[in-house]
Amino acid sequence: MRVLMTTTPSPSHLAPMIPLAWALRAAGHEVLVMGQPDIQKTAHAAGLTSVSVGAPYYGNDSVLPYLPPGIRPLQALGRNNKEVLPGAAKVYATHARYMVRSYLDVAREWRPDLVVGEQFDYTSLMIGGALGVPAVHHRWGVDPLTGPARPIAAIFLDGLCRRLGMDGLPEPHAVLDPCPPSLQDPDAAPGTPIRFVPFNGVGTRPTWVTEPRAGRRVCVTLGRQTLVTNGLPLLRHVLEAFDGLRDGADAAVEAVVTVDPRFRDQVGAVPAAVRIVDPTPLNLFLHTCDAVIHHGGCGSALTATAAGLPQLVLPQLLDQFTVGDALADAGAGISLDTAAAQDDPERVRAAVSALLTEEGHRRAAAELADEVRNMPSPAAVAADLEQLVPAAYGRASAPAPALVAAS
Repeated sequence: MRVLMTTTPSPSHLAPMIPLAWALRAAGHEVLVMGQPDIQKTAHAAGLTSVSVGAPYYGNDSVLPYLPPGIRPLQALGRNNKEVLPGAAKVYATHARYMVRSYLDVAREWRPDLVVGEQFDYTSLMIGGALGVPAVHHRWGVDPLTGPARPIAAIFLDGLCRRLGMDGLPEPHAVLDPCPPSLQDPDAAPGTPIRFVPFNGVGTRPTWVTEPRAGRRVCVTLGRQTLVTNGLPLLRHVLEAFDGLRDGADAAVEAVVTVDPRFRDQVGAVPAAVRIVDPTPLNLFLHTCDAVIHHGGCGSALTATAAGLPQLVLPQLLDQFTVGDALADAGAGISLDTAAAQDDPERVRAAVSALLTEEGHRRAAAELADEVRNMPSPAAVAADLEQLVPAAYGRASAPAPALVAAS
């Protein structure tokens, strides 16, 4: 079976699908990742073959021009409510309009049996519809976006779909959902569970991981874009919160902070308990940590969830607020969703202390980790996806797959 994986031009949107790609490859299937140059490095780091189509997208161009100097999205826009989330559909629907014909040229030549796209890649649905093959969508995690956004995209893309021979934007044959059900947004349509397996890049385990330590350790990781979008002052406030912070046993609390080398010199002096490291795959050291501070990205949130760690969420835009709310509602996290709270080292310090000392947070985080472990593995879901393509095996019919059909 040939599987074409498509993604919008953001590496973080491709990352949740990589374990499924590994499972499909391990089962003997061909997998080709298609996208713009922006995602090629991530695909290759995962050991996947790819085809680059079109020019770089430069996603930050849609954000940075609207930010005043030194102001991050939360300061400029405040907390997003659910009414504004569907607007994201227009960005990705516009992307689909401009890219789908080039993508179709590649797809027609490669002739996939199945198309798998991430939740906002509408080109995957149009490729499946035009070629007459099943198309499946893969969520990032907590998903307040797909439901309200899809009707807007369907209207926006209707004319193009009809010119390509379809009756409108096709529905996905199934929606794969890596989010533990109890954490998922209550308004999200049911999906097919697939266990979240972290992919945070590649690297070598740091030597400091095995060094003895006296107190608790907290991972601070603000993702790929927070510092790019004027988040350095936020990081400095967070690090200030660790100055003199002690745990319940009166031992110093250490912060391990991932910072891209290009921003290292701009961070400035840090407290003695802060260790600045280059971006490192979180799964290499989260087992040594007791809590995680992050920006609310689905990858960071689900990686910490799978590790069973309480989380402090500092959301900046869009669905990151919903991620923070979901973790707080589950008891496994605390979300500070205003700029004033995030920029107050004492508020951050109090939140970190609560995550480290209150048993309820640790217990809820452990329960979520158990929920992740009990979800079907990518290998099991890959086997179900085979049943969507009986023709690839010379079968006239196949058993009904254990997939939740898209509604």
